[in-house]
Amino acid sequence: MVLAQSFPIYTLEIFPEQVGDMAGLLGQLGKLVRLSETDLKLFHKQLRERSRFETLTLRTHLTDEEAARVALKRPYLNGVELQARLQRHYPLGGLGVHPVGYVGRISEQDMKRIVKSAYRGMRHIGKLGVEAVYEDMLLGSVGFEEVETNAHGRPVRTIERIAPVAGKNLYLNIDAKLQALVEQALGKRRGAVVAMEPKTGAVLAFVSTPTYDPNPFVNGIDAQSYKRLLDNPDKPLINRASSGQYAPGSTIKAFLGLAALELKDYDPAQPVTCPGWFSLPGDRHVFRDWKKLGHGAVNLHDAVVQSCDVYFYRLAVALTPEGMKDFLAPFGFGQRTGVDLPDESAGILPSPEWKKARGQPWYPGETVVTGIGQGPILVTPLQLVAAISALANGGVRMQPRLVRAAEDAKTKTLSETVPEVASEIPLRDKGNLQTIISYLTDVVHTNKGTAYWIGWNSPYKIAGKTGTAQVKGVGQTETYVESMVPERFRDHALFIAFAPVDDPKVAVAVIVENGGHGSSAAAPIARKVMDYVILGKTQSPAPAAVRQENDE
Repeated sequence: MVLAQSFPIYTLEIFPEQVGDMAGLLGQLGKLVRLSETDLKLFHKQLRERSRFETLTLRTHLTDEEAARVALKRPYLNGVELQARLQRHYPLGGLGVHPVGYVGRISEQDMKRIVKSAYRGMRHIGKLGVEAVYEDMLLGSVGFEEVETNAHGRPVRTIERIAPVAGKNLYLNIDAKLQALVEQALGKRRGAVVAMEPKTGAVLAFVSTPTYDPNPFVNGIDAQSYKRLLDNPDKPLINRASSGQYAPGSTIKAFLGLAALELKDYDPAQPVTCPGWFSLPGDRHVFRDWKKLGHGAVNLHDAVVQSCDVYFYRLAVALTPEGMKDFLAPFGFGQRTGVDLPDESAGILPSPEWKKARGQPWYPGETVVTGIGQGPILVTPLQLVAAISALANGGVRMQPRLVRAAEDAKTKTLSETVPEVASEIPLRDKGNLQTIISYLTDVVHTNKGTAYWIGWNSPYKIAGKTGTAQVKGVGQTETYVESMVPERFRDHALFIAFAPVDDPKVAVAVIVENGGHGSSAAAPIARKVMDYVILGKTQSPAPAAVRQENDE
């Protein structure tokens, strides 16, 4: 399915150096073609910013009738050119706009950084997404023609001509049907979903909602439309999947659980009593569990499966903030994944040293809340899917990749992208990987698991972890009641998973902003992704009777 293509259009262009009376010329042209206020504003902007010896675009997408009228009057209009040029078009509109990006007119800022000779005769350049990262590959090289003219500037003969070379065609790992399925599943909610092949790093879906139509940006979006996008409270221009930074919530327990198994003197079978709250010795501040009355006696397995906060409060203190940082870093937290997209966020992997560099002290309470993915720790959905993929891939984290191959436009030769290892997780005992994976499988496939109902009828095994991340703090004497909280202040819902457990084909990370619970808002979307990749279809969700109270 084509996400971006170029097709020929008629453009009306003006060579300012040959025009004596620009206002008069524009008046004449306005009688031949429709010139909007936006067309004229953009043209005058070009007049101010570019050389008079360059051809400037006045109108694009002329109709056949308009082109015929201009062609008829062309001999009497000095400096006017009617051109058939290739125009970038995004046939699926906003579908995939955040990974694909768009091209736009070359700006004054662009002119300062590009090799001007490479863009001679060009009007557009990649601005965002794959369009920007692979600009050199997509551009090709310009051709030129040396022409002898008479005293009136009319061509007499061609002296030399060098043909242009077309840029390469790019094939993405993204499955457009899966992309559409996920965008539909998120609907009008704000969020992000990234699906990836654990063994290769191939990104199968890269969704950030809401989306927007990139086509108006190609020739310069009008100020009013752009302002509407900027002022939209849902922030459609933000690429939430790789630039959005969120508290990971309880999804971090998948990795800290493995960290516990790696401790030499740690007994994962030793039960810890969870009364529903935890306090540091000598401190009256209460850190609450998501389950008000607590989970009772739980060991590490139970704490992961039931997502017991109290257990992980205690574990975080045992690991220390430096220990958590050192263990989580190889999973890619606190650093860019290296995906082939611009403007990726690094997130925050906090530590006392990190705070000291900012002139701030580290508080003991920050250690506690980091253990449940709250406090200063921030991640991107892309980092989460890369991290859970490392668990699925035997401790090897692959670099995420959007582009699968580049095709030479002339020879049709394909150059495949070679998968790259980003890091290997240093483990004392590789067997601990299988142990934590078994815990994560029980999250989905045992009746006490917080994601039990999305796995009830699955023909394959899923390993996953739910998460709920606070957006607004709750005071010591306050009680969080979701229905009483404005939608924008409700908790974010997260879920990370991979499947099938015995031979992982897909890993997925889902975040639904202000969605409430990871089990009910985020996990069902992940199930749709896994069903599509593994089965080629989606199945019906669990009936209400199967759903349980473990809704974290």
